[in-house]
Amino acid sequence: MYSHIMVGANDLDASVAFYNATMGVLGAAPATPDETRAFWATPTGMFAVSKPINGEPACAANGGTIGFVMQSPEQADEWHRAGVENGGTTCEDPPGWRDGAFGKMYLAYLRDPAGNKLCAFHRPA
Repeated sequence: MYSHIMVGANDLDASVAFYNATMGVLGAAPATPDETRAFWATPTGMFAVSKPINGEPACAANGGTIGFVMQSPEQADEWHRAGVENGGTTCEDPPGWRDGAFGKMYLAYLRDPAGNKLCAFHRPA
């Protein structure tokens, strides 16, 4: 359904360090940023950060969350740990199992250096 997702970044270097670590857990190669943007590619799509083109400060979407599929709870924990160690902040409840409208799932939430809310999502088979 999606070709790519792009979020804003005020400090491109901090965002690149954060996403190189978290996207590396998902198997993406480190980004090679230019002056304004950086991209990470996987077989299922691309993720990018960019300084806003209009020159205004980047801000996080109020109520927005970007979810990344994880292969296991352990991968979600590794992703979360990599994010916290590279400038992210934990948010929501601690990583763990939740029961929801779509059944049992393992979730781990972070905010990136620009405040964008991210989620590691694993659903057992």
